Amino acid sequence: MVKITDDYKAKKADFAKAGIKVPTYDQAEVTKNALAAPQWVHFGGGNLFRAFHAAIASHLIDAGKLNKGIIVVDTHDSGVIDGVYTKFNNRMVRVITKADGSQDRELFASVADAIYAGPATEDASGFEALKKIFVQDSLQVASFSITEKGYALKDAEGNFYAPVARDIKNGPAKPENNMSLMVALLLARFNAGAKPMALLSTDNFSQNGDKLKDSVMTIAKAWKANGFVNQDFIDYLSDENKITFPLSMIDRITPNPSETVSKALEKDGFEDYQIVHTAAHTNIAAFTNTEEAHYLVVEDKFPNGRPAFEDDGVIMTDRDTVNLADQMKVTACLNPLHTALAIYGTILGFKSISSEVQDPDLKHLIMQIGYGEDLPVVQDPKVLSPRKFIDELVNKRLPNPYSPDTPQRIATDTSQKMGVRYGVTIQHYIDDPSRDPKELNFIPLVIATWLRYLMGINDEGAEFQPSPDPLWDDLHGQVKDIKFGDADQDVHEAVKGILSNKSIFGVDLYEVGLGDKIEADFKEMLAGKGTIRKTLEAHLAKDSKDVE
Repeated sequence: MVKITDDYKAKKADFAKAGIKVPTYDQAEVTKNALAAPQWVHFGGGNLFRAFHAAIASHLIDAGKLNKGIIVVDTHDSGVIDGVYTKFNNRMVRVITKADGSQDRELFASVADAIYAGPATEDASGFEALKKIFVQDSLQVASFSITEKGYALKDAEGNFYAPVARDIKNGPAKPENNMSLMVALLLARFNAGAKPMALLSTDNFSQNGDKLKDSVMTIAKAWKANGFVNQDFIDYLSDENKITFPLSMIDRITPNPSETVSKALEKDGFEDYQIVHTAAHTNIAAFTNTEEAHYLVVEDKFPNGRPAFEDDGVIMTDRDTVNLADQMKVTACLNPLHTALAIYGTILGFKSISSEVQDPDLKHLIMQIGYGEDLPVVQDPKVLSPRKFIDELVNKRLPNPYSPDTPQRIATDTSQKMGVRYGVTIQHYIDDPSRDPKELNFIPLVIATWLRYLMGINDEGAEFQPSPDPLWDDLHGQVKDIKFGDADQDVHEAVKGILSNKSIFGVDLYEVGLGDKIEADFKEMLAGKGTIRKTLEAHLAKDSKDVE
């Protein structure tokens, strides 16, 4: 047996017996270098970071292109830091699962330190540790993988969330919200000489850097209004020679740790195969499993320099190209298909994305969305081919049974995703004089199915456990009194507040001519058991385009 904390240089052969490749660099040295003069801080210590960002750093260090580790920060769950960073000497094993059942395993020791920085009103130690890092001239980039909701400051009614409101009132001394924390750290950097750096969002949504900037500026301006900071701090944040917010497009499906992978590691002699379930309901382990395909396209705007990301496959380019690549993936070629499978998979009782794609109806559905409705309005970013991207997704990535992603995980926070996943394409149809959003059939069908999902009743008429969503209580409350088993009832009053909500979809679906169509599809799914499947089958028989 081999443990992740073993001396990987001295026991290279033992790791090899377990099928694990180890780095050639000295972890103590790259840790020492990073702590003395930090270069790269990352917020979000979850599975995506462990499978992707930590890998980039490790490979660059191994190649002699970087001599410092990353400092990783988690603001959500202290159990992540205690359970899989501190416990395992900040190491991780990445397992790439392939469709043929084989695995590539690699140990990374590229994390120099792991810090929990929750609300500073409860424990300011993480905040204080980060301030010492952010005042260093050497710091070049803070990157983020904190999910879309990590940037949100307001609820659906436009009111600040309570911790944000308290931060705005109380100022930067002890921030509660993670975005307030970020602005307080930037204030410390400003006060220490106003040194430049980049804030790089690598979260999976459109114009992520702009969203990060908006959240930072909103808090900073509120603090100025309340007398906590001066205009020169606002000017510092607004000056692209000082602070930048590069856009990115990231793509690597990284689900929760797999029991199958865990058992395979145990069988091959890896002692730290156990999956950790934290008190905050995060699933993580000494290993992380991910798919082979991966993409990261980044706007090359780093005013204090950066690691040589391009030397490990990152596509460094201009803002317009990132936007096109991002729109291609997030609004057309992957995320809308993933969300459709999440909604249908949950409500039809599927336990894995890969099994859904074996279902002819569901595979046909995502092909109709991707090739038939999204692809015609997507601009080619040139650095990636949209059609080939969908080809790879539909035929290789999603069907991979060894990539154990679940529709329930993908369905998390769906209300925060609908505008990006579907609203952008709808807007493209509005903006194109040769097209009409009323031509769309399968995107409206998915939205109608989401309304059925919001009822909390599956296709068999039984209640199911919905995935976490910040708007669930509100949205469920609007549709919960709709009667299951009655396709003739008037649903308009119940759903109009949802379908007309521009903060959810980006457009008023009634104004663009889709509201009535969605209502009609929704009503069909209320007739009784099995009507979600029957409605899908009817659409596929009637509205399908030739997308082969």
